[in-house]
Amino acid sequence: MLKVILSGGGTAGHVNPALAISEIIKEIYPDAEFLYVGTPNGIEKDLVAKAGLDFAPMNVAGFQRRLSLRNIKRNMTAAWYLMTSGSRSRQIISSFKPDLVIGTGGYVCGPIVRMAAKMGVKTIIHEQNAFPGVTTKLLANEVDRVMLTVKKAEEYMRDKDKCVVTGLPVRMGFVKGRLTKAEAKARLGLSRELCILSTGGSLGAGRINETVADLMAWYCREGIKVNHIHSYGKNGRGTFVASLRTKGVELEEHPEFIVKEYIDNMPTCMEAADLIISRCGAGALTEIEAVGCGSILVPSPIVAENHQYHNGKVLENAGAAILIEQKDLTSEWLIKTVDSLISDPERLRGLSRNAEKLYITDTPDRVAAVIKEVLEGK
Repeated sequence: MLKVILSGGGTAGHVNPALAISEIIKEIYPDAEFLYVGTPNGIEKDLVAKAGLDFAPMNVAGFQRRLSLRNIKRNMTAAWYLMTSGSRSRQIISSFKPDLVIGTGGYVCGPIVRMAAKMGVKTIIHEQNAFPGVTTKLLANEVDRVMLTVKKAEEYMRDKDKCVVTGLPVRMGFVKGRLTKAEAKARLGLSRELCILSTGGSLGAGRINETVADLMAWYCREGIKVNHIHSYGKNGRGTFVASLRTKGVELEEHPEFIVKEYIDNMPTCMEAADLIISRCGAGALTEIEAVGCGSILVPSPIVAENHQYHNGKVLENAGAAILIEQKDLTSEWLIKTVDSLISDPERLRGLSRNAEKLYITDTPDRVAAVIKEVLEGK
């Protein structure tokens, strides 16, 4: 029986690729056994539980660069976690005895992947972004293979011989049992009118929440017939719905609006969408490409090395998206841009066609090939 440890955390963008990889492994090794290593309070714990995988907690935290009393305390905690992460990783590996350890990013995967390599266990990491993160750069010299989402990322890697461009694995809901746009809208109880999906990721994004609230209020004020699905994330809990109410939008009166903290049926919602407003996490962008949907992209300005901007530029340069930096995003701009796309459906269809062209359709086969190669020691 093949035994695999998966690790990645912090955001759904690190967790979902790991879960997608587990689905690929199950296709070729049906009796494979999995253990997911993640932080005890991160989003990974809930997502992994829903996926039905066993979970092993490990405390890991990033260091804060800005100096303040609060951040000094955080850094002391992070330092303690770092000191204990090695022994915890060894304990997990010794107990589970994996044949393979795969990391998909976030601070938590660093210690477990590094320890696995040190103990002689086969290791693979997957880099989602066009500009590789710190964890990938640190682990690249120690692992057996580095899987990359886009060719651009290879330019920043020292040992290119270890790198394989696989694309980003997405959940099976995006590649199996696909619905037509009309079927997806019907499943969600929406009309056949234009559908817009907006999200700031699992944690939420304040500026996206603010401008989308004004956009939804604009529909109501102007009598625009649009279905809109919005995920406000953890950071919008308790504020987004209240904001809509102050703008005169009572959700109970608008069945064409679906508003949630977290969308757990994302494949269906994305298949229903004619336009997606999103951050530029690699997972979100690959899913946008998988469903072939035009998008308005707002890269997060607070991620390491501005990697979301580099991700978004790939789609913008391909004519698949409209990219705007958060500092330039206003409600007026968003309303004007959405209005122009509603008025020019051919332009919107063109964005969608170009997004679909970017999708690497054989990613599961490429990932499976890398895993087989590493396990067979080639």
